[in-house]
Amino acid sequence: MTVTGMTLSELLKGKVAIIAGGSGGIGRETCRLLAEAGARIVIGYRSGKDRAEALAQALPGTGHVALPISIEDTSSVEAFRTAALAACGHADILINAAGVTRPVPHADLEALSDELIDQVFINNWRGVFATIRAFAPALRDSGDGLIVNVSSIAAFTGVGSNVAYCGAKAALDIMTNSLARALAPAIRVMAVSPGVVDTEFVPGRGQEFKDKAAAATPLKRITTPTDVAEAILACATHLKFSTGTRIVVDGGRHL
Repeated sequence: MTVTGMTLSELLKGKVAIIAGGSGGIGRETCRLLAEAGARIVIGYRSGKDRAEALAQALPGTGHVALPISIEDTSSVEAFRTAALAACGHADILINAAGVTRPVPHADLEALSDELIDQVFINNWRGVFATIRAFAPALRDSGDGLIVNVSSIAAFTGVGSNVAYCGAKAALDIMTNSLARALAPAIRVMAVSPGVVDTEFVPGRGQEFKDKAAAATPLKRITTPTDVAEAILACATHLKFSTGTRIVVDGGRHL
């Protein structure tokens, strides 16, 4: 495969890609595709050190590392940034794929506790902002910095695992727009918005839920982690004149 005269493995040659949430379903596929395109990968993981380190060893190319990060804790984010730059020397791409949620019926207002609201917003908004803030100087120094935030169609449909999650992802989309203006031209900021994804991200959603979601989607399947990772890769390799833009990857589910 060639693009503008380059093979796939040359598209991101020399680039360092930081993936917060790199050991999760979407994160793993993103690590794989960016590594195949020639990038050196820093896998940020919350837990599962052995799994993350095994992924780093299995990726094509060399120099990949797995480092711990808890985006709930700004000091952990800053320590991750310091360790990543010490290991790789620079950073060109930041992918924010970490987050948490829990299913709560939207009409059950009492079940959406203050504690859960705080957890959802900290992990899906504040932690993302803290990670961007930590890496912004390095991305600016790159001269061709890119940030991709993994959002959700819940941000604009209002349909998702719970009301707080919808709100946090909507806030993430607005952050994407705001920072696309604030950090330009040195850093581009994009969002990728999947629908229902075939992962275990939302606890309690089994095959029956996925089958119903696929049947209700115009393209008759749910989003795969690879679908999302391919959109992220496109932000880095093809959509070079795009910033502040949301890429929807949902098979038409939002329609």
